[in-house]
Amino acid sequence: MKPPRFLLNELALVGLSAISAAAAPPVFNIRDHGAAGDGKALDTAAINKAIDACSTSGGGQVLVPPGKYLTGTVQLKSNVTLCLDAGSEIVGTSDLDQYHNFNPPNSTPLADRNRWHRALVLGVNVENVTITGRGIINGNKVFDARGEERMRGPHAILFGNSKNITLRDFSIKDAANYAVMLEFTSQVTANSLTITGGWDGIHFRGWKDNPCRDVTITNCQFYTGDDCIAGWFWENTLISNCIINSSCNGIRLIGPAKNLIIHDCLFFGPGRFEHRTSRDRHRTNMLAALCLQPGAWDRTDGPLDDVRISNITTHNVTTPLHLSVKSPNTAGTISVDRLTATGSYFTAASIESWSDSAIQRVMLRDVSLEFTGGGTAQQAAITVKSPPVDARALPCWGLYARNVKTLDLQNVRMTLTRDDARPAMICENVANLGLDHFRIPAGPLVLNRVQDLQLTDTPLPLARARCTDLKFASNPLSASAIVEDGAVGGLTKLELVLPTKSLTRWIYLRPGQPLEVPFTDLPTLPPGKHPVRCGQITRELIVE
Repeated sequence: MKPPRFLLNELALVGLSAISAAAAPPVFNIRDHGAAGDGKALDTAAINKAIDACSTSGGGQVLVPPGKYLTGTVQLKSNVTLCLDAGSEIVGTSDLDQYHNFNPPNSTPLADRNRWHRALVLGVNVENVTITGRGIINGNKVFDARGEERMRGPHAILFGNSKNITLRDFSIKDAANYAVMLEFTSQVTANSLTITGGWDGIHFRGWKDNPCRDVTITNCQFYTGDDCIAGWFWENTLISNCIINSSCNGIRLIGPAKNLIIHDCLFFGPGRFEHRTSRDRHRTNMLAALCLQPGAWDRTDGPLDDVRISNITTHNVTTPLHLSVKSPNTAGTISVDRLTATGSYFTAASIESWSDSAIQRVMLRDVSLEFTGGGTAQQAAITVKSPPVDARALPCWGLYARNVKTLDLQNVRMTLTRDDARPAMICENVANLGLDHFRIPAGPLVLNRVQDLQLTDTPLPLARARCTDLKFASNPLSASAIVEDGAVGGLTKLELVLPTKSLTRWIYLRPGQPLEVPFTDLPTLPPGKHPVRCGQITRELIVE
């Protein structure tokens, strides 16, 4: 006789419940291992005992219930999930002797700075580790007079030589250095984190032939004193749907990266938490939103390639984009789609290579850039030099491009809130420049050594400039052409002809206003008198 169907159903449910119970990972409550959670007693040993017990059993969950747990380094193990209950807070002790560190490979930078690699929560050579919950990891602003800048203490979280790491839902505040530091660590997911105060938010570093691979940062909120997201040697990185507020840069890449996607993020200043390194100045202004600068800090070697940036909004930052490449790094293809910037207050967006090779291709599409303007004629005369570690002032207000093979600007609009004496755009040594639905206010732009210029639905009138004079200067050797147009004004091409070389410069002339156009890249000439021609004007250049 078959049992009734309802009994079969009940037996099935009982069986499923038994299977589910058997599959549930064991839970190790840190209070069961002696943690006080009163914010006074040091709970380091109790927390690490719970983690050891969890690891010895083959893995599971280590529960941090509500309470305030004062601790030194929490040492994570493989296959452990650290669950931070709502109302729980792991707080870093001010006793610096209670912290342990990661030891990077000897062949990599910072290898001899063990003190710099200390952390409140530390995972070394671990895998399959999760930190989750609604609790808080509090770095407690633990200052160290022997640390970097004579003030930085341990990172809040550090993973070294690890993989398959998940960070989800919790908050990090007041990190004594970086909130999250990843070194030679791959397959990382950071989702729905809130990071406030401290220095960098999430900083991840690999090295040549050992990059940080497959790092995903989504739905996170950053309110940091230093760069929100930073690092070098990235491969397959996704940063999406994040709120980014800083008293330094938003995203700062200081070395190579391949297959980098930055999508649907909001960047805004000023920073809610001051830049600690500024000390008595209490600086809070936000610097560049996107600062991609391989080689700006230390010498690195590798490509920046396959970078896709889209759906970005920036407000009240120094500049929306600072892209700078230095030798021996190279840059391939970079695209920026649907970027809207308002209130950019310090310098133009820039796309520049100071490497031995040009950036291969950059496309800006559906981009709107608003700048506060107010630049002076003196600022327009700035000589552009290789950038330092942050975006610097430039002699144009909208966009500066240098040493780029192909630059496509499609539906790009640049505007000012105040008049500016600087040109809207300067392009130097750009082989192929495409302007398609390109819009700027009436005013000059400078195109220097642009080999091919394509205009599509771009209302830039063409003019025939008349050179009225040539001036020369020595130390360094340079020339200036005084040119003017009639009552029309517009885009025009100048050619400075020397005995050994011709130099080309595209400029935009205001109607009826003479313009002095500098040529600072004159070739080396032997001592003597050399004829130099621009249009119908010829002058003798004397080289002593």
